[in-house]
Amino acid sequence: MAAETKRLILVVDANPDHVHTIEQALKDNSEQYELVAISNSDQALDFLHQRGSYEAASRPDLILLELNLPEKDGQTVLADIKATPSLRRIPIVILTLSDQKSDVFNTYALQGNSYVVKSSDLGQLYQLVKRIEDFWLGIVTLPVD
Repeated sequence: MAAETKRLILVVDANPDHVHTIEQALKDNSEQYELVAISNSDQALDFLHQRGSYEAASRPDLILLELNLPEKDGQTVLADIKATPSLRRIPIVILTLSDQKSDVFNTYALQGNSYVVKSSDLGQLYQLVKRIEDFWLGIVTLPVD
């Protein structure tokens, strides 16, 4: 039986401490996942649309998206992804510090797959990412491109 291809997880978050914690939480299964971390919305869209220095980028299997980003906010990134036929099937977990009802409503209106309010406490964030991993990468069957 051939070895399974690593799942590509795109993390879009401008907070380096949060990105590091997400990487640490997923490190135990690093043989199963490849993680790409991008800190701003314009680069994330370039990666997803395979533009510029990201021409050879692979399509992610899962996106963890912070709403509070430089340039465009995460809602704009989400809207772009869900409006692009080749990208709209990628599950997107909004993983953000925002607990605003309008952000939650808008995320689901834009077809975000789940909305998770993360803690600024890095230990709690670590545990939250482990739970996301269990669900999205352990229980759910992700679409294969």
